[in-house]
Amino acid sequence: MSRFLFVVPPLVGHVNPAAGVAAELARRGHTVAWAGVPGLITHLAGPDSEIHPCATPSRTPERAPDLRGPGALKFLWQDFLIPLAEAMAPGVALACRRFRPDVVVADQQALAGALVAERLGLPWATSATTSAELTGALDDLPLVAAWVRDLLAGLRGRIGAPPTATDPRFSPYLVLAFTTPDLTGPVTAGSGPVHFVGPSVAPRPTAPAFPWHWLDQDRATVLVTLGTANADTGAAFLTACRQALRARATTLQGVIVDPAGGLPAEPPDPDLLSLPAVPQLDLLPHTAAVVCHAGHNTVCEALWHGVPLVVAPIRDDQPVIAHQVAAAGAGVRIRFGRTDPARLGEAVDTVLGDPAHRAAARRIGDSFRAAGGAAAAAGRLEALAAAHHPPDTATPAEPRSTAERKPPAEPKSTAEPKESR
Repeated sequence: MSRFLFVVPPLVGHVNPAAGVAAELARRGHTVAWAGVPGLITHLAGPDSEIHPCATPSRTPERAPDLRGPGALKFLWQDFLIPLAEAMAPGVALACRRFRPDVVVADQQALAGALVAERLGLPWATSATTSAELTGALDDLPLVAAWVRDLLAGLRGRIGAPPTATDPRFSPYLVLAFTTPDLTGPVTAGSGPVHFVGPSVAPRPTAPAFPWHWLDQDRATVLVTLGTANADTGAAFLTACRQALRARATTLQGVIVDPAGGLPAEPPDPDLLSLPAVPQLDLLPHTAAVVCHAGHNTVCEALWHGVPLVVAPIRDDQPVIAHQVAAAGAGVRIRFGRTDPARLGEAVDTVLGDPAHRAAARRIGDSFRAAGGAAAAAGRLEALAAAHHPPDTATPAEPRSTAERKPPAEPKSTAEPKESR
């Protein structure tokens, strides 16, 4: 049996797929631990999880709700990912010394996991919980791509091994892509062996309640969600969705996820239901279409169930995922900032009325299930651990930096985690 350390950022959509893989490894008898923010991991992976806490930046600038395009990309890297990696690095190093993993499984946006593992001579796998980095999202922006590489080189100099050609976003041992080429198209970026395992769709330890009796089996149900990370941007969009769905109440019911409470409260309505959270995996089999922000987890979970989408990307990797959905024929892409009830209603009518969208969604869902999901990912990790045969008594080398010989500080930030982009 082997020992696996999962290093994750404080992002719901990045922990959820890893939690399914971790649960499968534990079911097979392996020992699993986590490095990250304890509260989030406990909530998503279960109260019995072994967690090694990592600090987060003492101050993270708030992202303006209307930040888009290059500004949003700059914020993501310069103000979030790089500071997060620097804050997490001491905790990851201490977790490696205490837990003694055979393999580190580093989320693609938890850069400290890859750089610390590499520095300590541990084999590591990349958990690619979004496909944006795999499909050359920055190919048409060479100056931006070079800027990101420079940021990563500087980060490596501070927390990683001496300069190497390895990109911490792509393990040279194993890249687990939680999707399939049926959605992404061909891989055009990165390095290392990429294995498409499909979404890690597994039961979750906690799920919000839902009034199942409310569903009308004679009408199609449309789910509207923007994830929790976009709660501060979505009031106008959700309002337009409510108006569009209400206009179609003779044939549709709408479930709107409104975590920020941006929609005005209304009396109980047989046509529309607004809730701060829903048990999404349980609800999707009862859903005819999903309107969302093109977050990778939401898109893949919908397609897993053969549900077509209306995607309105906001920022970060969402435009890339939205393009994939539209190119694969599994949904319709609309403009988030310029959507009114008429445009949104037309898009919903299209995905519900054109059987080609549902057929494409089902085709992609079939490819997801064939790829194996959490079980396939666990198998790949087992093979990686077996290939390296670390002796039971082996311990990682001491960190190069004397500053990291001391235990890491307790997490400085206890802010609520946000949804994956």
